[in-house]
Amino acid sequence: MAFKGDKFQDRAATAAEARKKLAERFKQAPKPDDPRVLALAAERKAIAEARELRQAERAKQKLLEEARKAEEARLRAIEEARAAEEARLAAIQERAKQLQAAAEAKAARDARYAARKAKKK
Repeated sequence: MAFKGDKFQDRAATAAEARKKLAERFKQAPKPDDPRVLALAAERKAIAEARELRQAERAKQKLLEEARKAEEARLRAIEEARAAEEARLAAIQERAKQLQAAAEAKAARDARYAARKAKKK
């Protein structure tokens, strides 16, 4: 058997049939006032509102978390400043003790020197 290709009339008829079926499908499609379409729109709207609520809740939680972290950082800075002040005071007290010990050593040395001088006389 020899190959018999479609003729132009056959292809045109097939294309016309496909266009007719497509037009029928569009005619059978639900209209915007169909209850199923309205129900789907209401469902989509509810989903969108729920999504917005979740996003708002996440944003609120994020703000609360940022505020908590800022408060922790503030308290940590206060604690570090207090620790630095305590260290500075401890250093001052240590320096005062060193100066007092040096003054006492000098006084003892001077007393020994004065005692030696007094002994010679």
